[in-house]
Amino acid sequence: MSAPSHAPLRVAVVQMTSTDDLDANLAAAEALVREAAEAGARFVALPEMFAYMRREGQRFPHAQTTDGPIVEAVRGWARGHGVRILAGTIAESVPDSERVYNTSVLIGPGGAIEAIYRKIHLFDVDLGHSGGGVYTESKSIAPGDDVVVAETDIGGIGLSVCYDLRFPELYRDQAARGARWLVVPSAFARATGKDHWEVLLRARAIENQAFVLAPAQCGVHSSDRSSHGRSLIIDPWGVVLAQLGDRPGIGLADCSIPELERVRESLPALRHRRL
Repeated sequence: MSAPSHAPLRVAVVQMTSTDDLDANLAAAEALVREAAEAGARFVALPEMFAYMRREGQRFPHAQTTDGPIVEAVRGWARGHGVRILAGTIAESVPDSERVYNTSVLIGPGGAIEAIYRKIHLFDVDLGHSGGGVYTESKSIAPGDDVVVAETDIGGIGLSVCYDLRFPELYRDQAARGARWLVVPSAFARATGKDHWEVLLRARAIENQAFVLAPAQCGVHSSDRSSHGRSLIIDPWGVVLAQLGDRPGIGLADCSIPELERVRESLPALRHRRL
């Protein structure tokens, strides 16, 4: 793994209200990536299903492979702006199956794909007691199997998606594999987001002494779907460096790897593990 630079790195999380209009979503994502790049961001993270937000229970008409037009478009944005981009997630087609993978793709500043992660934990829940709906993600989405940490020039980047956030063992495994960054593109449900979103993200940052980038969907996507929003960037001490509200936009923060190393050295909890 390349040694990360000592200079602070400006990063950005992109918050969107994606719908079932693919072209409009891509145009909105491109504009926000451009805004982040022009503000000096070198690493820009898009939210879950940034290109197409289906209505609950429906199929994915734009399912495609990771060399399809959606990822190719993002690779072009990365090359054009010279920035690393997390292509939130896309619906990746699965051979000989009606289900898809919920797939996150990390793209380097030159446009090369650095890592591909398929969401492991699927959101099969009944939130009726808390004013939410019933979600059965496994009906249309297949689970991935592999823990992914991308080796990059800014340090290891651990990939995850939304509901993965509730499984701390995933992130501890990523930290053990060298992750200094944890990315969590999401479309978090409003019913759980109001109580759990920030708490869980800050916990993952503190537990693993890593920067957390959590770009999120927000607002009303359709008559039967809405998301919590409140995208976050969090430092290894658990301090919120940037937080968005309830509308689309970007959040920016300057992150220092030497500061991360100072946190890990002064409070060496990762070295003190006994289990």
